[in-house]
Amino acid sequence: MARTKPSLLPRVSRLLRGYGENLKLARLRRRYSAEMVAQRAGISRKTLSRVEKGDSAVALGIYARVMQVLRLEEDLAKLAVDDPLGRKLQDTALSPKRRAPKRPSSPSPSVDSVNKPKETS
Repeated sequence: MARTKPSLLPRVSRLLRGYGENLKLARLRRRYSAEMVAQRAGISRKTLSRVEKGDSAVALGIYARVMQVLRLEEDLAKLAVDDPLGRKLQDTALSPKRRAPKRPSSPSPSVDSVNKPKETS
């Protein structure tokens, strides 16, 4: 049975492809062979090829292991650091809830006036 790839927006797919290309360029700049990087990351050469192509079906942990071999693991700390939309949504939820004004309390009858018989004149 063939494994199905999760569907992504085209923009996200392009970002992943660019990310894979950046990892490949980083490997080439360091003059590391694909076989050596794959071996140190504990993955197959084919999986490394998929990482360098930005394959969305590759687990994030494998991307992280390749980054570690290339000494780029600190870049993981930059993922989703700034979340302006999330902060706006959080700020809207922090506004105080509006409540109805309190009703003036009507004086409740005292116990004496309830038990006391009415006087007639």
